[in-house]
Amino acid sequence: MNHVELTACIAELSPLRYTPSGIPALNFILVHESEMMEAGVNRQVKLTLKAVAFGTLAEQAVQLALGQAFRFTGFLINARTSKGVVFHIQVLNPI
Repeated sequence: MNHVELTACIAELSPLRYTPSGIPALNFILVHESEMMEAGVNRQVKLTLKAVAFGTLAEQAVQLALGQAFRFTGFLINARTSKGVVFHIQVLNPI
């Protein structure tokens, strides 16, 4: 199963764009910082992640404030233009 839930802040929002088929798309850079328990030791966790939303979610998200925290839900895919991953956002909820 490829299902991701992440609490993160919006660090960057690109301008709203449209796919060749006319679907609205919005690129994000998300930043997450927390403390997690690993092998019995607290660990500082920092993550920067590329993300994208499509359709009405993209149109709504273009209004969001930078630095605001949300709970994002979606899935991961390999990026077409790099060796990284892209988080495809399907749901976002303010925290």
